[in-house]
Amino acid sequence: MANALQQIIRDRLDSERWSYGDVARRGGIPRSTVHHLATTDHMARMPQPSTLEGLAQGLALPLDTIRRAAAEACGIHLYAPAAEPAQASEASRDPEVDVLIASVQRLSAEDRRHVAALVESLLGRSSDAP
Repeated sequence: MANALQQIIRDRLDSERWSYGDVARRGGIPRSTVHHLATTDHMARMPQPSTLEGLAQGLALPLDTIRRAAAEACGIHLYAPAAEPAQASEASRDPEVDVLIASVQRLSAEDRRHVAALVESLLGRSSDAP
């Protein structure tokens, strides 16, 4: 059974009669990357933001659609905020924040405490900076 990202890629290739190479050229990413994303059942980690951007451009689909499908293929489920401020655009959202938030839920309670301590330490360090 295809994962969400595979299904999106296959559907788009079929509907537009594009090849992996067509998508790669349109998105400015390697053909091998498009092929890998289209054929890998379970990805071990999220693709780089630039890869997702290129794939979205190559498939002529919204970046958020591709980002969510890639996250799901990695076993991460992203949740949209209930109400986003009107001025927040898709371009201003940071995909790493979405992945971090979703990933924390998969950690053990002890590991979440370690992550919380690290975040508090980093925030304290940055607020002490001149």
